[in-house]
Order: sequence, then structure tokens, then C-alpha cells
Amino acid sequence: MKKILKRSIILLALIIVYVYALVIINLPDSLIVFEGENIKLKTIYGIDISLKDKTYEAMLTSSNIGETTFNEKGQTTLTASLFNFNIKDIEVNVLDKASVIPIGKIAGIKLYTKGVLVVGMSEIEGQKPYQNTNIQEGDIITNINETEIKNTTDLIECINQSNGENLNITYVTNGETKECDIKPVKNEEGKYQIGLWVRDSAAGIGTVTFYEPETENFVALGHGITDIDTSEIIDISSGELVDTKILSVVKGESGTPGKIQGALNNEKSIGTIYKNTRLGIYGKVQNASNLLLGDSNRLEVATRDEINLGKASILCSVQNSDKIEEYEIEIEKKFTNNNYDNKSMLIKVTDERLLEKTGGIVQGMSGSPIIQNGKFIGAVTHVIVSNPKEGYGVFGDMLIKQMRSVE
Repeated sequence: MKKILKRSIILLALIIVYVYALVIINLPDSLIVFEGENIKLKTIYGIDISLKDKTYEAMLTSSNIGETTFNEKGQTTLTASLFNFNIKDIEVNVLDKASVIPIGKIAGIKLYTKGVLVVGMSEIEGQKPYQNTNIQEGDIITNINETEIKNTTDLIECINQSNGENLNITYVTNGETKECDIKPVKNEEGKYQIGLWVRDSAAGIGTVTFYEPETENFVALGHGITDIDTSEIIDISSGELVDTKILSVVKGESGTPGKIQGALNNEKSIGTIYKNTRLGIYGKVQNASNLLLGDSNRLEVATRDEINLGKASILCSVQNSDKIEEYEIEIEKKFTNNNYDNKSMLIKVTDERLLEKTGGIVQGMSGSPIIQNGKFIGAVTHVIVSNPKEGYGVFGDMLIKQMRSVE
């Protein structure tokens, strides 16, 4: 009996330690917030959040909840303590409240990778040249024998010039740079190959979410572009945003998502893309006239506390890429404490005009700006396949904060 009690106490102690460790690990290293924004950090008994700089204007309401409102632009630090022992500093960057011009225009997106992306592997004349390496799908080849690889043409040239000699390959896997050697194999056509399928670009269409005139930044999609073979976010060196002509709309049905089909107009550029992130595509506008915008449409970005359940609207172009229309939706749920992914709000299309055209949310509408009470509150990101009338949106403040961190 004593042994069972002792084991139970040890198990309980381990569980408590694990819970506290999990909470501490999940506390962020840094935060970007707006002036007046209310943030909540999840804590438990014994873990307190306090303001390190006592001269900074902020209101801490409850340390057990970790709820803080920052009322002054600038930088400061929060300190997390466990029973009065400091365990972590959280750097806080407080931004001015932002205002942007919501867009809703369909556009073409072209991305170019840093190096070449490995998307598959195959045997060459019964051999697997890559077999004794750790290269895998999703890795990026950046150099061969110290020669920079910018595209698939560079890769093919280096391999064919090897004459079958070992190649020293530099590649990036999970953000870590590694090297390996691969001996090319000559195929039946007399050309050397290493058995890796690669890609150096990707293209598609999506919706431009907003434009910020002061910085000339734009945001599109609300989610990142992933490789079709690896499902990983594509690490890019550059990209282009171009005009697109809508060709047709495939209506969504339960179990089958619809889509907008379009043709990219490479001669009509909108801007350049500098970052592909989990929250969308970020870039610089070069030809603002191609965005169909006007400063009279400028709206303040709402904090998530200002977002209400109920009626809202989205802006999108689903029939004519040069005509942006407003359609009614409803905010069914909001996940106020979500700072991790782009499923911040559950939304539902209620506008009969849009339902007649698309059946709800379709591929290509990702990035459509969401408006409520005269403020920009977020962007459409996902469709629920079983019910295309419903989907998800990301908070607008998350898009702005991401933009500030990558520009």
C-alpha cells in the first residue's frame, strides 16, 4: 500500500512539473501588439506576468490570467515569474493602430525558390545515387561543388558537367544547412542524373487582401503557398504578383470544393513578392493602378476585441477580375486567444448572390478581406469541404503584425 501511495505521489509530482513546464515553454519570446490592444497570456497558479519597465504606460488587470493592455507606442518587456523567481522575459513591440485599403481583387502569384526544391526521388538505371544521403523531399539544394544553384537549369548543367565524378551538394533541411556527396549515374540517353526530382517555381491565383500606401506593402491569400508534392511552405527568393483574367468559376458542393479558374497576364505586373508565410504572401506594389484602389476606401484595422459575432461582409471578384463586389457573411465564432494559425474566425456566407455564383467559399477566394462596422477585421483563409458555405478567416491584426515582422 505504501509503495502504491509513493508511486502515486511521484506520478502526481511529475504531472505537475510537466504542466508547469508546458505553460512556460508556450509563453512567447516576443509579442507585437497595437496601442490599446488587450492581450491574454495563458498562465496557471504561481506564474505571474509583470511589467519590467515600471515607467511604461500599461494596465495589468490580472496576473493569473496574464491580461495586459498597452497604451503607449514603443518597446517594453514583460517578465514571467514562478513563485517570484524570474523565468522568462517577453519582449513587446507596441505599434500604432494601423489603417489599410482593403482590396479583394483576384491576382496571379508566381514564386521562385531559393535554390531548387526536392519534390521526389527515383531510380536511375536500377540505382539510387541519393541512397546513402539524408536528402529528403522538401529539402532545398543551394550549391553543387561550391557553385550556386538558382534554378533547375543550373542543376542540370552541373550534373552533366560532372562526367560521373562525385558531386558535393549543399542543401537546407528544416532550416539547417548540410552537405553530402552524390555520384551521378549515366542514363540510357547518355546523360548524368542523381535521381532527384526538383522544382524552382510555383504559380497560382488568389485574392489580394489589402494595401498600405505608406509602405507600399500588400498582403494576399491569408495562408502560405505550399508545394503540391511536399505540402511544405515554399521558401522563396522572390516572386511576382500579376493581373489575372477570370475564365470560369466551378461551383462548390458538399464534399467537393469549388474554384476560380484564371489566366495569368504576365505583361500586367502589380508588384513583387518578398515573403511567403503561413499567414499569407507579402510584397511591394509597383503599379498601384492595377489594384483598382482608392484612398477613400481606407479602413482602420480592428483589434480582435472589437470583432463581434454576427453580420459582416467580404470583398471579392468572382466573375470579373476588374470588378470587386461586397457580399454578406456572418461571423459564427471567434477564437480570441489564437495567435498560432490562420483559423481565427468561423465564418458563413449568407449572401444569396455569392451562393448562386460560387456555392460559398471557393479556391481563389482566400485572402478576401472581411469588413465589419466600418473596420477591416481579417481575411478569408479556408473553406470547410463538407459545407462550402462555411470556412475560416484570420484576424486582421495578425496580418499586420506579420507584415511588420517580415518587411
